[in-house]
Amino acid sequence: TYERCELTATNMHSLLVKAALLLLALSSVDGKTYERCELARTLKAAGLDGYRGYSLANWVCTAFAESSYNTAAINHNRDQSTDYGIFQINSRYWCEDHKTPRSKNACGIECSQLLTDNIGVDITCAKRVVRDPNGMSAWVGWVNKCKGKDLSKYTAGCGV
Repeated sequence: TYERCELTATNMHSLLVKAALLLLALSSVDGKTYERCELARTLKAAGLDGYRGYSLANWVCTAFAESSYNTAAINHNRDQSTDYGIFQINSRYWCEDHKTPRSKNACGIECSQLLTDNIGVDITCAKRVVRDPNGMSAWVGWVNKCKGKDLSKYTAGCGV
């Protein structure tokens, strides 16, 4: 038999509300890709220039090397851990994603907090990471692309 589907005003309203909520949820996980100077200014305002002896250019370079300035970046590692956000904070040591076995969560945060366009949590956790004995060597991207290199291009023309 053929059933007739009737689109009433109530059904339409419900459908529109669900669509709006879905779009809102999707937009919140999209994060943001920073422009270089915008990120440099944000990191400077957060006190990263000179933090633990690392120049602002080191921080901007690290963010580029790790995520290409993308706050929604996620990378899965062979050891079952995952790296999250603009600094690619690792779930084995620094945040909780409820998937990584034996997670330490030294920053005391949910990994999902590292994926928004507000990078305040990322910055606070990155400061915690760099306080460890490894310093910025905790980031493979920093070791491979930033350490010991001329990093002036990362802050050039930014007025910082």
